[in-house]
Amino acid sequence: MIMKYIPTIGLEIHCELSTKSKIFCDCPVSFGGEPNTRCCPVCTGLPGTLPVLNKKAVEYTVKAGVALNCEINEFSKLDRKNYFYPDLPKAYQISQFDLPVCKDGGLTINTSDGEKFIRIERIHLEEDAGKLLHDGFGKYSLADYNRCGVPLIEIVTRPDLSSSEEAKAFVEKVRLMLLYSGISDCRMEEGSLRADVNVSIRPFGTDELGTRSEMKNINSLKAIARAIDSEIIRQSEILEDGGKIIQETRRWDDNKGESKSLRSKEDAHDYRYFPEPDIVPVTFTKEEIESIRNSMPELPDKKFIKYTSAFGLNEADASLLLTSVSLSDLFESTAEECGNPKSASNFIIVEVLRRLNDSGMLPEDIPFSGKVLGSLVKMLENEEITAANAKKVLSAMFDSGKDPETIVAENAYRITNDTGEVEKTVIEILSNNEKAVEEYIGGKEKTFGFLMGQCSRALTGRGNPKVIQQILRNELDKRKGGV
Repeated sequence: MIMKYIPTIGLEIHCELSTKSKIFCDCPVSFGGEPNTRCCPVCTGLPGTLPVLNKKAVEYTVKAGVALNCEINEFSKLDRKNYFYPDLPKAYQISQFDLPVCKDGGLTINTSDGEKFIRIERIHLEEDAGKLLHDGFGKYSLADYNRCGVPLIEIVTRPDLSSSEEAKAFVEKVRLMLLYSGISDCRMEEGSLRADVNVSIRPFGTDELGTRSEMKNINSLKAIARAIDSEIIRQSEILEDGGKIIQETRRWDDNKGESKSLRSKEDAHDYRYFPEPDIVPVTFTKEEIESIRNSMPELPDKKFIKYTSAFGLNEADASLLLTSVSLSDLFESTAEECGNPKSASNFIIVEVLRRLNDSGMLPEDIPFSGKVLGSLVKMLENEEITAANAKKVLSAMFDSGKDPETIVAENAYRITNDTGEVEKTVIEILSNNEKAVEEYIGGKEKTFGFLMGQCSRALTGRGNPKVIQQILRNELDKRKGGV
């Protein structure tokens, strides 16, 4: 049934900026805390107050535009968007209407059908609204105005997306670009990155777009995908039954896996925009825009090319390392210290990420630097410690915060170069395991692995595996020759 229709999807991605203070006042920007303890007369819009524009918020908006390949307007202005809602105490929002800071950008995403370029219509700067706290029984709602006035950018796409897979990939790519730009923590679980999803469908063979519905404030990638798929099915079933899609705003309930109508939008909402009278227009010179552009850190697309070309990593490993700024920084610092990007990548992906997964830690929680981790990888590469002991050292680094050299010294993990000690240990192991020796001489080759393990254990991981193997083979060959 669904295959009879072509979905058309547009996104409005809202991202809170990581400035220290709010967009028009000195109230701090932080998540959580007691309701209504981080607001003031300015951000709650009390009479007689005047907003003062946060310069850093404007700069961060330009950085977002650069990261998302937008044109930066040298002249933009702020406008009043008038509407009443309980979480908006002023009954208007200071936003941008016809002259946003950024316009006409886009990003390339990878999908199962290959690469696709998604156009971005605009990025505008505005203040966030408060938050309504609903009781569990639908009897009342409370307003928390701590979030009022937090600087927010809205990234509006063209209707270029055609599946939940594409929408999820796009939001993920936008999130990554903003994270690397250093302008937001993009924590969807805290609401600092969330999306409004616009969905319509049209029959195959037609070009005219269908009537759209909008689902607001979805704050996880999985929820965005589920909401889109559910809405496509809902609209398809209505059309199949001979019904008509109405333009409306819906609320997505991810726990129930369904949406419900909030309000009809048969006609365009009249927000009665007009220029904000208390804030002068925002102007840039070409030189100022170029200065911000040159201050941008290296972004994921450029890093990906470096990782796969200069460092020789495969695409899957490069993409995995780039999923977190902290993980990428750790990798680059580790690679620089140990001198081998592939070894650094392998150790981080196999050992460090396994530790993070097992403990539930995030990359930014790692208690040591890439330089310190690089010294451990270098010791492993130089065969100063065994792979087994490298894992033990890593575990101790997480638990104690000590550096690898100290841990290796305290636990006598360093591989011994004393072949006499290795030879003495091998002879002792063979003497204590005569049955295994007889089995090996009798042709049971797999017994060799058992004897190797016994020797390594006796040397507490300090023996060079290659040296142990060679001496063990020699001693067994002597016994085999004496039979």
